[in-house]
Amino acid sequence: MPVEKNSRKWLVLVIRKFLLRGVACVLLSLMILITGAQGYAAKKKVVPEKILYIPHDSRPIVNGQTIEVLEKAGIQIISPPEELLGNRENVGDPDLLWDWLNKNAKKDLTAAVISADSLLYGSLVGSRKHDYDGDEVLARADLFTEFRRKHKKLPLYVFGSIMRTPRTGLASGYEEPDYYRYYGTNIFRLTELMDKQELEGLTPREIKEFNFLQRLIPTKAIEDWMGRREKNFAANKKLIDYTKNNTFDYLLLGRDDNAPFSQTHNEGRKLLEYGRKIGSKKYLTTAGIDEFGLLLLARAVNERAKTSPKIFVKYNWGRGAQTIPSYSDEPIDDSIRAAIGVAGATVVDDESSADFILAVNTNPDGETFEADNPINNGNLREGTKYFVDTVQDYIDEGRKVIVADIAFANGSDNALMEQLKQRDILFKLQAYAGWNTPTNASGFALSEGILTTRMKDNSVDELLLRRYLDDWAYQANIRQIGAAQLNWLAGDGRYEVLDGKRDETAETCALLLESFAQRNLPNFKGNDNIRVRFPWNRMFEAEISFGEF
Repeated sequence: MPVEKNSRKWLVLVIRKFLLRGVACVLLSLMILITGAQGYAAKKKVVPEKILYIPHDSRPIVNGQTIEVLEKAGIQIISPPEELLGNRENVGDPDLLWDWLNKNAKKDLTAAVISADSLLYGSLVGSRKHDYDGDEVLARADLFTEFRRKHKKLPLYVFGSIMRTPRTGLASGYEEPDYYRYYGTNIFRLTELMDKQELEGLTPREIKEFNFLQRLIPTKAIEDWMGRREKNFAANKKLIDYTKNNTFDYLLLGRDDNAPFSQTHNEGRKLLEYGRKIGSKKYLTTAGIDEFGLLLLARAVNERAKTSPKIFVKYNWGRGAQTIPSYSDEPIDDSIRAAIGVAGATVVDDESSADFILAVNTNPDGETFEADNPINNGNLREGTKYFVDTVQDYIDEGRKVIVADIAFANGSDNALMEQLKQRDILFKLQAYAGWNTPTNASGFALSEGILTTRMKDNSVDELLLRRYLDDWAYQANIRQIGAAQLNWLAGDGRYEVLDGKRDETAETCALLLESFAQRNLPNFKGNDNIRVRFPWNRMFEAEISFGEF
């Protein structure tokens, strides 16, 4: 009996140890699983955003300055070296860009934002001046299918242009075939009448003008120009087809430099209709082009974060939302609402619920002037005080304010900027833009403003400083002074093609910028060592370098 009792005790001890050991193993396994899961979650949290971006050319605003906004928001950008990007003199090589894309599309990318113009023609300018036949262009478009097959899960955002219709040869900036310099005004007017004839019909006088223009413009020139447009139109239809079959996550086509009646407007409305069934959540055509890269980069960021910032749009009094600005074929409110949707944000009608106030500086009469117009002299105009008071009130309420300065094209409103300076609110904004076309400026300001929530205050200030030096100091003021002094300089060169006067003009403009900054902006590191470069050999845009704010 004693032996049997001891045996029972031994058995109980063995079972208890086994159970305890089993529980411990289970607990240990659970701890390993939990720790592993936490470690995995932590790893997922710290995976940085890494976006591949191919701009449509090498200009500072669409290349370096767009990338700078994303990098200040903590996002890594993979982009081609500048020598692979097209410019005004070298339109780029689409085959080299396809090669670069395929080599750099790694598995750790979180999105890709790509210019179709670069991959089909080499660049935006290339889309207007190339010598490729239609089949060659469409064959390059087909490469997107193979790219999607290799990168099934990569969010792919593509933007392209509907060929522009500059009003004059001068307005084309030497970015069209040579004949446009001589017949650009007539080509614009002819297609303006063609578009109007389709929509409204022509008066007897307009019919006579139409017939006269057909005889005036050389047949070879108009056939070449329309032939280029046919290739572009067919390629854009192919891109829309790829959006329909989910090759692209989003397609944005821009109506660059156009008018309410023009060939660009004509093709734009037909392409909009062609892709209507897709829906605006995946496809859109709208006025503009140079702001599209930043808009889609903002969309990529918002979609990955599953956020949709709320935007309340506030216009100056007068025509405001119904302003049809220069270089556009639609009311500015249509363009801005489209841009908000493209960026992955949401328009709200109740300002109290908005994350951002987008304040849009328009002229009360609905006119848009060029920044070099004599009325842009810094004196208060009708509407200036009302608009600045509105911005001031929002800032005093603690609201995040983005300013789209579109009263003038190609530069800031000097009266507005003087008031913002006097009231000490230049650096209390979230974002500002007043460069190029009104749609360019409003879309860029919106996108940058949305991304500032990811930035340190110093980064926000540096981006504001860049826009003030570029849009206000250079575009609205110093560009005109520098252009007026060109005749004083030795050597060959002019505003559109600086050539031998390029370096000396850059030095002159840098000194003028330093003086402007010291008079109008707070001190910043490097305000006495501003550098200027003219990467496209013309005065229209400048690359401005400065120190830290």
